Amino acid sequence: MEDNTLKNLLELDGERFVVDEDLGYWVKFEVKRIVASSERPHGIKYSLTLHNRHSERIMGFDNAHAIEYGKKSNVAPKRIHDHVHQDKSDKVKPYHYSIAAKLLEDFWKEVDKKLLEAKK
Repeated sequence: MEDNTLKNLLELDGERFVVDEDLGYWVKFEVKRIVASSERPHGIKYSLTLHNRHSERIMGFDNAHAIEYGKKSNVAPKRIHDHVHQDKSDKVKPYHYSIAAKLLEDFWKEVDKKLLEAKK
């Protein structure tokens, strides 16, 4: 299936936006078209991240490296590249990429959630 929303995501490559001046939070987009592979079947390499005023990553969606999951639930481990860094730690969870528009929607939902948490 062709992803007609991919062009919009690719146009965000290199962009940085302040999302909350009081908190000093900002987002960064890195998105490149690549040759599709079994690791990245959608043909893009991406990193969408939220940072604090000290440039520390607060949260991010990317497919830069493989993660393993499933061991704790007695399911054979499966390696996946698409994942979410949930906080400043190395804690990650798989992300099931479908189309670029959904990735952007999911990213902005998480940004909103982190902003609400930080303002409490």
